[in-house]
Amino acid sequence: MAYKLSKWSLAALYPGYESAELQSAFDMIEEQVTSFEGLRNKLTPDMPTDQFVDVLRASEETARVASKLYSFAGLSFTADTQDQKAQALQARVMQFLAEIENRTLFFSLWWKELDDANAKRLMEASGDYRYYLEAMRLYKPHTLSEAEEKIVNIKNVTGSNALINLYDSITNRYAFKMKVNGKEKEMTAAELFSFRYSSDPKVRAESYQAQFKVLANDGPILGQMYQTRLRDWHNENVSLRKFGSSIAARNLSNDIPDEAVDALLGVARKNVGIFQRYFKMKARYVGMRKLRRYDIYAPVARSKKTYSFDEAVHMVLDAFNGFEPSVAGLAKRVFDESRIDSEIRKGKAGGAFCWSVLPEMTPWVLVNYQGTGREVATLAHELGHAIHSMLAAHHGTFTFQSSLPLAETASTFAEMVLIDKLLTEEKDESVRRDILFKQMDDAYATIMRQSYFALFEKQAHEMVQKNASADDLAAAYLENLKEQFGDSLELSDEFKWEWVGIPHIYHTPFYVYAYAFGQLLVLALYQQFKAEGESFKPKYLKILSAGGSEAPEKILSEAGINIRDAKFWQGGFDVLEKLVGELEKLPVGVKAKPKPAKKAVKKKAVMRATKNVKAKTVKKKK
Repeated sequence: MAYKLSKWSLAALYPGYESAELQSAFDMIEEQVTSFEGLRNKLTPDMPTDQFVDVLRASEETARVASKLYSFAGLSFTADTQDQKAQALQARVMQFLAEIENRTLFFSLWWKELDDANAKRLMEASGDYRYYLEAMRLYKPHTLSEAEEKIVNIKNVTGSNALINLYDSITNRYAFKMKVNGKEKEMTAAELFSFRYSSDPKVRAESYQAQFKVLANDGPILGQMYQTRLRDWHNENVSLRKFGSSIAARNLSNDIPDEAVDALLGVARKNVGIFQRYFKMKARYVGMRKLRRYDIYAPVARSKKTYSFDEAVHMVLDAFNGFEPSVAGLAKRVFDESRIDSEIRKGKAGGAFCWSVLPEMTPWVLVNYQGTGREVATLAHELGHAIHSMLAAHHGTFTFQSSLPLAETASTFAEMVLIDKLLTEEKDESVRRDILFKQMDDAYATIMRQSYFALFEKQAHEMVQKNASADDLAAAYLENLKEQFGDSLELSDEFKWEWVGIPHIYHTPFYVYAYAFGQLLVLALYQQFKAEGESFKPKYLKILSAGGSEAPEKILSEAGINIRDAKFWQGGFDVLEKLVGELEKLPVGVKAKPKPAKKAVKKKAVMRATKNVKAKTVKKKK
């Protein structure tokens, strides 16, 4: 079968904006919720378990229709953020669902207030709903009155959520201008970012400069949007809900102990020298005395390879098949059912993501494919997310999706499976070397870069409460970069505006540490796989098939992993330090004597994986 660049089909959700099926979904939810409201007075501490399970099933039925409705609106919007019909539908859906949530809010409030003995009795009889109910009760100390919760829900529709949609609409309409082959070309962010992996130092620099020219121009406005987002987050989560810190609210939604997150970020900060050492070493391979920040993803291969989309799909499916045929079969469903949007077009959201709707539905995947090795790896990454979701399809709507930190497990592991296959089959030593360098580039982008994003977020949330300006935040971000890189490279001041172009910190505060969590976890798991072989696979697939049916800490503890222990996280960095040592032993090969960046020897590109994420609105993270 030949695979071609294409746009996804949303027909499995609804035929179109004006379809009777779409309108029927609104009506169906209205009817279901009216019926559900009638259960309010039947919720008692001693209610029979069978009646309680019936209440849960009724709630899930509404959630299923709501998920389809929300997903159709969201996927339509990301396919074309400039489509006014998509914008209008998304606004309508979010308003409608907020009102529905308010009408059904009484159930979650009753459940959180229920005494422990009866809660335990009902949970034990709830089957797959158990962890969903358990996780809900974790929010008891942070839950407001019913009237207050309703106000928060309605406020978010025209407040924080609307602000995020506005940010997306503004940043996804940007047209960047850069000279290509002597002619100025207007391009999307995805097209612009591809030049960051050029073998030409001048082209790499111009790619960043073209982006920062636009971001700096809008920096004060985008910065003001960020300040407002952070104030809203603090007002709700710290002032009203009484979380101990801004990041604590995210930790609870991930069901990850604060202690584990602190250990992760602390160990990351402690090991920043590994990457500084790597960048100093990499400079030799690209013919430079010292890297600039523009050059950290510079290729080291002496030959350039590109892959058609058909080649890329077959490479990924073959790699998955070599690991486990059933896994490849799940990934193939994404293509067979037209659930992938792979082409580049104006207005389409940048980056990549996987969007799961219902347990039995094949997820939708978005990529912006341009033919390089890094896009092949991105494809493997997003298909890994889809596989994760499909392996957990035996769970219900409330429990099939994993928490954010575990969500990166399958995707990152999928990339490593692909890389292993490439290293095994590739005969060109320069390409093999580039693959090894790519692994360290990825490790920086996924672990250290994301950890420092999280550290910046912690600082920014505190600064905004002290009335910091956008310029103050930009200065803090530049200092954050200086700590990351030390004296390992040259850093220009224009990078101070990079943060306003990072969608995650707007969309989902503190999402980013999930990347570092996932990558370090996978480094540990992959070492087990290499040591144990076939016996490892059932354990790994069990982790994925758990979905969100258990607390992440419990899922991982059954695999012998203690996420609270700094030694566990250090183990991942030890693997990376070993890899740097191996790269330092490789012969540099034919290269010119080190020269300043402006006279650097041009080398050709091959691979660098762009990491992204599952989640409903996940964008490009680099």
